[in-house]
Parts: sequence; C-alpha cells; structure tokens
Amino acid sequence: MALKAEDVFRPGAFPEYTYISRKSAVSDLSYEFRLMQAIKVSGFLTSLVGPSKMGKTILCEKVIGFEKIVEVSGADFGEETDFWKLVASKAGLAYEGQFSSEKLITGTQDRYSKNEAFSLTKDKIIDYYKNENLVLVIDDFHYAPEEKRMRIAQQLKDAIRRGFKAIVISLPHRADEAIRRNADLSGRLSMINMEPWEVNELKEIAVLGFEKLGIQIEDAVATQIAIESLSSPQLMQYICLNICTILEMSESNTRCVKQEILETAYRYTTANFEYSDVVSLMQKGPNTRGKNRNRFRSNDGREYDIYELIVKSIAENPPIMKLKFEDIKERIYCLVSDDCGKPAPQTIKESLAKLRELLDAREDIFKVLDWKEGILYILDPLFLFYLRWGGGIKHV
Repeated sequence: MALKAEDVFRPGAFPEYTYISRKSAVSDLSYEFRLMQAIKVSGFLTSLVGPSKMGKTILCEKVIGFEKIVEVSGADFGEETDFWKLVASKAGLAYEGQFSSEKLITGTQDRYSKNEAFSLTKDKIIDYYKNENLVLVIDDFHYAPEEKRMRIAQQLKDAIRRGFKAIVISLPHRADEAIRRNADLSGRLSMINMEPWEVNELKEIAVLGFEKLGIQIEDAVATQIAIESLSSPQLMQYICLNICTILEMSESNTRCVKQEILETAYRYTTANFEYSDVVSLMQKGPNTRGKNRNRFRSNDGREYDIYELIVKSIAENPPIMKLKFEDIKERIYCLVSDDCGKPAPQTIKESLAKLRELLDAREDIFKVLDWKEGILYILDPLFLFYLRWGGGIKHV
C-alpha cells in the first residue's frame, strides 16, 4: 500500500519513516547509544539537555519504547503537588482510595462488608516501575517552581539508589542547578547535551521523506527549508507535510518541490500555530501607566516604539535562535531611519528585561524567550517561525 504524506512526515508523533540518527560531536557516539548506555547504569539519574523542539522526547521514545515511558511535565508540578502521587497517577496507579471486602459469618448465611482505605507507599511505586521496566521522563523540568525542583531532586536521589530509572529534560541555558549542581547527586549523573541540528541533518528528513513518497526535491530547496526550520526537526516535518498538501491540491499533478512553493508552504504551516496573542502582548509591552513611549521612524516610513522594534528585529534575516545584545542593537538600528534618533543601548536592555518579566508572568505558551547575561534566547522555534511567516511582520 502506498505511503501517505501524513505517514511519512509526522511533526507531532514518532517519525517512523523519517527518523534521523545523529552523532554527538564530543564523543562521536550516536545519541541513541549514549541514552541507552545511560539508562542501563543502575543508581544514576540521566540529565538530557537540548533546545526546544529538537527531538529529545522522540529520542527517548526511540531508545526506551513508547509503552515503557511515563512522561511528566515540569508544568505539572505546583508548590503543593505530591511528587509520588503524580508519578503514580501518570503510570495508571491509584495512589489512594478505598476498597470493600465481604466475609461469610461462620455457621450462617450472613455476610458482612468492610470498607478499608489504602495508600501506596513510595517503595511500592518504585517497585512497580522496576517490575514493569518503566522509565520516568520529566520534560520541561525548568517549568516546575524553583523550590519544587530542589525537592524533586531530593526525591529522585533516593529513588535512583533503589533502581528507579528517570530522565530529566531541560533547556541548555536553564540546565537546572537543582539537578546538575546538586551535591547529593554528584557522581550519580549521566549527562547528555543534545546539540542543535545542522542544516545537512535536517535536509535528510526532506530528502528521505520525499523519496519515499516518489516526489523529487531540488537540493537547494531542501537546504532552504532546513535553514528556515531553525534547527528543529519537528518544524522540518511540519513544512514538508504542508508542501505535500499543497502538491496534492495542485491541479498540475507535479511531483517536484520547487522554490516557488516555499513561501506558500511557510504561511500554511503557521495556520494552526497559536502565537497571535503572544506577538500582540510583546508588541504592546508592559503597562505604561498613562505615559507615552518614544516612537522611532523606520525605513518603511512608519513609527514604532521600542517593543515593536524588538519584535521586528527578532523576525529579521537570518533567522537565529540565540542573539547577542550587539546583534539585537544592530538589527534595531538598521530598522530605524538614519535621519532620526535611535533608541539608547540601555533602553533596549531594560526593555528586553521588562519583556521577559511580562512573558514569564503568563501561561507557558507565552514563555517564548529569555534574556540572560546579555543574550536573547528564543526558546520556541515554532514561535520564531510564526513571527517570520504568520505574525503579520514582514522581514527584509
């Protein structure tokens, strides 16, 4: 039976036909081997660090198997969340409850029933995970409250000594001190740093996938898609799937991916991305309390305040997920007309700090960037892609 595009390109699920194995530059070993090696070491906690949407969870599914993973998000933990209660429920265990029993009264036909409460102990939960060969995967660990992260680390320290297997997934610049610098875990960590995907590695997804579908793709076109995918295999899968959809709807019945289809595919890819409120909030910036912000005339003849300029600068070419302050300043200065004033460097820095605070105070989908030690990190490649192709901001 012929493969369908949605079978080959799967941005939200394990890509059976377009899975690409990569090697770690530091050790020349595949990430699959390193993760398999790590989880086999009894008494060790695995710390897996890499940029967002880079395939960390997919790697776990490849090595461990989907049916053996119990996935928890850092966002699932509040200050009052019971760690073991959550870990039990995610594995399908009832942490506490009641059961009733009946007993026949000797010498009669009468029965009596008795209700008893039960509550699982930590040891029983650990034993269940061990007996079923389950691995706890805590994704987006940085989303858990800071104090909670410390307590989770303490719970894991004791559990891994008893054979409990766990993997903690974090972002690179938020590699949590609760895990990596915890003295109690010293010597008990298997640390794996996943590097961003290279353009040639992302190209393999397109080349392999379109070949399986009997569709030709020019090398230069595959390269351009890979660049626009912002080091994200998930985004690469999205774009390729939408290219297939456009080709299917085309009356020409063409079986070749060419340059002219790309911008349409990019725009279509952003159709279901929910970042419009994020962009709107960023452009609006924090409450001015009745004061008017300075506005700057841009090369397109329009006037923008500092927050609108920051958003426009992020969307500029080339698409980059990590911008030094000098890069941001240069992008903003290039946007602003030479015959008018430019925002002061200190104003830009203060605005970036306020923008981060504004976004961090909102729901998880708003946490798309981080400003730390003079570097602006774009945390979500899908957000930057939306900003460039679906957010109403045109890049030069």
